[in-house]
Amino acid sequence: MRGFPGFGDPAGFDDEDAFVPDHLPEPGPFLDGHEVLTGDDHVAVHRVARECFEERRVYDMTFGYNLARLNRDRRHPDAGFRYAVETADPDGDGVASGLDVAAPAVLRAEFTPTTPFCPQSDTLTVASFRAWNGLAERHDFDLVRVRVAPMHHESEVIDAKLARLEERFVETGALREVGESDRAGGGFDGVDHGDPAEDGPF
Repeated sequence: MRGFPGFGDPAGFDDEDAFVPDHLPEPGPFLDGHEVLTGDDHVAVHRVARECFEERRVYDMTFGYNLARLNRDRRHPDAGFRYAVETADPDGDGVASGLDVAAPAVLRAEFTPTTPFCPQSDTLTVASFRAWNGLAERHDFDLVRVRVAPMHHESEVIDAKLARLEERFVETGALREVGESDRAGGGFDGVDHGDPAEDGPF
C-alpha cells in the first residue's frame, strides 16, 4: 500500500520533517503533567513510529496508508498521535517518576482518531503498542504507553484493554499469548489482536 514510485505526497500532506501544530490534535489528558514533545523532538519520535509501523504493517485501512501518515494528512487536522516523555505520575497510573533517577524512560503516545466512532481505533492502538514495544531496539524508551483520546465513544473500554496489555508486558515481557503468531492474520498489522486478558478477539 505504498505510494506509487516517483510520485511524492499529494498537496494534502505536510512534509515528513515538518511540525505543524495546526494540523495535529491538541495533547489530551493522557499527556497532562508530562513533557509534551514539540518541534524537532516530536518529529524525531514520530519518524521512529513511522518506521515501526511500516515494519509491523500498522496501516489505516480506510486511507490505505501507514498510520503514522495520518499526522501529516491536512484533511484531518485534529487526528493523529501526540507524544510526551513521562516525567511524573500525577494520576497514579504511571511507572516512572521524575524523582527517581533510576526510573525507566517511558513515552506516552495518545492517538486521536478521525471520528468519535472510528471502528479501527481499538485495533490500531493495540497494533501501535505492539509495534513500539516489539521493536524496542529502534528507540531509547523502555516502555511506550498508548491510549486513545477520550473523544472516542469507546475510549474507556479501549484504554482499559491497553492498560492490561501494558501491565502484562511490564510483568512478563510478552506482547501476545504463547503460541500466537506475529503474522496470524486478522489485524490491520497482520496480527490477530485477541485480548490476552479476555480470551477472545476485540
